[in-house]
Amino acid sequence: MKVVVLGAGESGVGTAILALSKGYEVFVSDFGKIADKYKQLLEENKIQWEEGKHSEDIILNSNIVVKSPGIPDKVAIIQKIKQADIEIVSEIEFAYAFNPELSVAITGSNGKTTTTMLTYHLLSNGGVNVGLAGNIGDSYAKQVAVDPNKCYVLELSSFQLDGIKQFRPHIAVITNISPDHLDRYDYKYENYIDAKFRITMNQTTDDYLIYDYDDIEIQRWLSNHKTAAKKVPFSITKKLEYGAYLEGQNIIVAMDKETIVLPINELGIEGKHNVKNAMAATTVAQLKRIRKQSIRESLSDFQGVEHRLEKVQKIDNVQYINDSKATNINATFFALESMKTPTVWIVGGVDKGNDYDELMPLVREKVKSIVCLGVDNEKIRTAYANVVDAFVEVQSMNDAVKMAQSFSESGDTVLLSPACASFDLFANYEDRGRQFKEEVNNL
Repeated sequence: MKVVVLGAGESGVGTAILALSKGYEVFVSDFGKIADKYKQLLEENKIQWEEGKHSEDIILNSNIVVKSPGIPDKVAIIQKIKQADIEIVSEIEFAYAFNPELSVAITGSNGKTTTTMLTYHLLSNGGVNVGLAGNIGDSYAKQVAVDPNKCYVLELSSFQLDGIKQFRPHIAVITNISPDHLDRYDYKYENYIDAKFRITMNQTTDDYLIYDYDDIEIQRWLSNHKTAAKKVPFSITKKLEYGAYLEGQNIIVAMDKETIVLPINELGIEGKHNVKNAMAATTVAQLKRIRKQSIRESLSDFQGVEHRLEKVQKIDNVQYINDSKATNINATFFALESMKTPTVWIVGGVDKGNDYDELMPLVREKVKSIVCLGVDNEKIRTAYANVVDAFVEVQSMNDAVKMAQSFSESGDTVLLSPACASFDLFANYEDRGRQFKEEVNNL
């Protein structure tokens, strides 16, 4: 059996290593340049590879193609593979076949990284033999090659879910749904929503779907479609018979005659959105039979995720916050909503079809000045230039931080929450966030 892996990043190289260990003939092809650390791994494992091109004679002679989630279906080589009737799957689908312990899979437009990390933290501290993978950490496939018998907690994007066929998590979580990546879904919101719900398409009556009861799009989808999984909702607005809800200042998780009470003020992470993330993770832990005391301790000592409302430093009584992971409007909504002081907002990047009017009430209420960091800021300028006291456009993180500092006064907050992708000026959102922290620390 010949496997071709398209894309030689973390996911692709991990897939190649797993395929090789299972006796496949493997070829890795990347249209761009392969990072040195991945070339080294391919060489060490004696895996054939190419960069800067796709050799069609080799690719179209394979039995299965494992595609990087970053490659859109519309590119020429994918179209040719489909015409040749060769199966195309994602790393998640390929690795799943070799991981007999059913996983926990988490998706959503926002909150999925925090929920994934928190779930992993709860299960790991609770004694489960657990791994962390998907859109985060080391490749799922590479980890399965080493330890196939772990329960993996997987953070999954809609792109990764697009490439599944048989993949079936025992516990699926949908944190929320809001418009994102619409450029990949023909600018049709319903296509993106359907992609998210692929997480539950193979679940059976033995499985669980944990979801945000307060989310309109999730409720609408569930009222129009069926899932075999047992539905476990969480809510901050309604008391639920079964699931997680708020009662005063406590999270209540009530399931199968088991109830756990968790005071909000004992959570290690702040904000309404993190109450929901904690509800989702705690529900998973309950289903995995983790002891209540272990859950409480793990929730209180969890410190959050880098680049997600990360407090960097306080300089001259101005708090600098790195929320670089906010690459869409909904994520930035949560960030602005949690601001308690006048805010200088650093925003901008590659627009993914954003509707900036959604943030207007928060911008009017919370934001005093805007620093626009991006190559094309026209939509943001049109939306907000006349709404704030000061509006400036910059092309580097150094300039962004210096301008933000000049606009800020004692008691203010400087918030990097871009609401956009990072690829115009940075390698990725991590690069953007680290540059922000570096510039802040240099002030």
